[in-house]
Amino acid sequence: MKDVAEPLSVVLAGGGSAGHVNPLLSLADALRRRDPATRITVLGTREGLESRLVPERGYELVTVPKAPLPRRPNGAVLAFPGALRGSIRTAGQALRDARADVVVGFGGYVSTPAYLSARRLGVPMVIHEQNARPGLANRLGARMTPYVATTFYGSKLPHARWVGMPLRREIATLDRSSSRDAAMSYFGLDPARRTLLVFGGSLGAQRLNEAFSAVGEEFAAAGLQVLHLTGAGKEISVRRGSLDDPSVPYVAQPYTDRMDLAYAVADLAVCRSGAGTVCELAAVGLPAIYVPLPIGNGEQRLNAAEVVAAGGGLLVDDGDVSPAWVRSTVLPLMTSDHSLRSMSIAAAGVGQRDADETLVDLVESAVGRR
Repeated sequence: MKDVAEPLSVVLAGGGSAGHVNPLLSLADALRRRDPATRITVLGTREGLESRLVPERGYELVTVPKAPLPRRPNGAVLAFPGALRGSIRTAGQALRDARADVVVGFGGYVSTPAYLSARRLGVPMVIHEQNARPGLANRLGARMTPYVATTFYGSKLPHARWVGMPLRREIATLDRSSSRDAAMSYFGLDPARRTLLVFGGSLGAQRLNEAFSAVGEEFAAAGLQVLHLTGAGKEISVRRGSLDDPSVPYVAQPYTDRMDLAYAVADLAVCRSGAGTVCELAAVGLPAIYVPLPIGNGEQRLNAAEVVAAGGGLLVDDGDVSPAWVRSTVLPLMTSDHSLRSMSIAAAGVGQRDADETLVDLVESAVGRR
């Protein structure tokens, strides 16, 4: 073991989607805040978001070849062992080059070779699982270490302890009230009007886009306004009616890199229920109607279960979202002071703003420095 006076060398493994990359980067930032001398190396893929986001944040990225476990018995099954061995070799060399004190894995393609390499080299491991239903890589990794952190209570992993989701600093420290006026100005919205935020992630959600764009004039008639993030490449045509009056905006844009300001303007959100989204909205106390993706293994429904059970959100099936549903459910909720206030309090009650620091504590425990 290195002398305790030497800076930590931490290898972070994860990537592919924002759900893996964002908490990874939040932990990296928290480690550097705790000790600016900490060495950070990130294992990721050449194709995932990490290939852009990790270098932009100033961290070293080592790419590991993807070795996805085949889901069906086909030709890929024969190629898998060789691909996995190659990924393990690359990950193992990265650990040796970094003189890693600890590996922290967030799941995804590169985590499995990182876990297997760490076990072979005797490097301590920490696992962080973002979703309520753990993925294959973290189910494997959790068998190899007692340091297992989860975002949601009840995630079925060995040694699991609840930590929460490491959040971007601008979200974790957001004061919606004090940021509201500046955020309204940023998006060109009216500070005197209550605001609905609609978004479906970076790719958007066509069902949400169609349902809300069809009733734009009815929000205007109710004295409301909408900030609608449609997703890249998904243009919408809003039925404007009286929205031709520029003082009643329906702001539709593909995306924003200032989600903190989007949360600050909103009184209610309608969105998918990815783990990061659910945790961010709860942390800032923003009530939401969650519309889980209708495909996959059902993890998005599970992600929203805790905050919905607490009263901080509602859950609706994708197939139930329509212009008629917007009129019957969303518009009345947007005009109910009592409902929005009680939902906001309930959401904040289950939100967690300091998971990044708690995860740093766990990393230090794994290395034996606490």
